[in-house]
Amino acid sequence: MLKADPEHGPLVPMLLVLTLVTGVVDAVSYLELGHVFVANMTGNVVFLGFALAGAPGLSATASLAALAAFLLGALAGGHLARHLPGHRGRLLTVAVAAQAGLLAVSTVLAAAAGHSSDPARYTLIGLLALAMGGQNAVVRSLKVPDLTTTVLTMTLTALAADRTGTRRLASAVWMFAGALLGAVLVLHTAVPVALAVALALVAAVAALTHHAAKPVPAPAWTERR
Repeated sequence: MLKADPEHGPLVPMLLVLTLVTGVVDAVSYLELGHVFVANMTGNVVFLGFALAGAPGLSATASLAALAAFLLGALAGGHLARHLPGHRGRLLTVAVAAQAGLLAVSTVLAAAAGHSSDPARYTLIGLLALAMGGQNAVVRSLKVPDLTTTVLTMTLTALAADRTGTRRLASAVWMFAGALLGAVLVLHTAVPVALAVALALVAAVAALTHHAAKPVPAPAWTERR
């Protein structure tokens, strides 16, 4: 499932790794930051409705903070995509490098200040949702079919309805693996450890994508489609 694709080159395996990262960070945010998602905005919209209705254990403020930061990140990711046209490899490299920076700050903050106080918790929600919003917007602009890295509802629907799609199945498997890994790390180690793992994965994607995009002339997969 990590082989390069003839049309999209190493973008497919790199996006699967980012799907794994999504599962890890959503495990951190849901389990430790107050039952809120930083990547799955469908869940946050539903949680917001539940919270406003008075459901216990949910925070409308946390859901709104995640939604606002995610939208801001998506805005930044869309801006980046418009200013790096024609070379998908370079776009992904810059985007995941910025994402790695946000995850690095989050990891240091979680290690230094913890995540139990409201200032630290909301800062972590904001940083992580900002990172995931940027990832989502950039991945959307890459236009690799069946790989969104953050949303599985339509992917699973298409997988069941069409009964085909290796990428769709891989996307679901890698999201599940990320959620499982993130939950294990959160429950049995600590939040900074889980965030450090996510950071290492994103940094690896940045390095590998940068290396793959370097040859001249550029490989066909780097061109905007």
